[in-house]
Amino acid sequence: MTTPTLEVATFAGGCFWCMVKPFDQYEGIESVVSGYTGGYTENPTYKEVCSETTGHYEAVQITYNPSIFPYEKLLTIYWQQIDPTDAGGQFFDRGDSYRTAIFYHNEEQRLLAEQSKADLSDSEKFNRPVTTQILPAKPFYPAEEYHQNYYKKNPLHYNRYRTGSGREAFINHNWGNFNE
Repeated sequence: MTTPTLEVATFAGGCFWCMVKPFDQYEGIESVVSGYTGGYTENPTYKEVCSETTGHYEAVQITYNPSIFPYEKLLTIYWQQIDPTDAGGQFFDRGDSYRTAIFYHNEEQRLLAEQSKADLSDSEKFNRPVTTQILPAKPFYPAEEYHQNYYKKNPLHYNRYRTGSGREAFINHNWGNFNE
């Protein structure tokens, strides 16, 4: 029996706590890790990233089996978790570390990400331009352990945060009752 070939996808969608659960529930998803990417400081801490001095985004890195769960499906889920028109952060979280971006790991991912962004823009779903950036992957640094799988470790706080931040209402308004 051969071992499946796994690939990696990296998405920044505001608070990484809210970006794990939507991907974590599918067959073919091996892991979803919260962390930091896109900056210039090695091994940044949460405090450093929040200080807006490292250039990093809060992000998730997903290890997946593309023969079971293709990259295009990851992109669909990603777009349905964010406000792609907000260049200054996500919902109540403001600042560079909360910006949205798709970090591609190869040319195929870049092309698929650019096409999905163009399709979303052309759909006229939003009355403002899609500002989510598509960038080459940079080193990814896993966040501190207490941030990993936050929705499982602290479900009450996670649900209050997701609702209180405005993310839940935005998703329901723009995507219907999309089940994460």
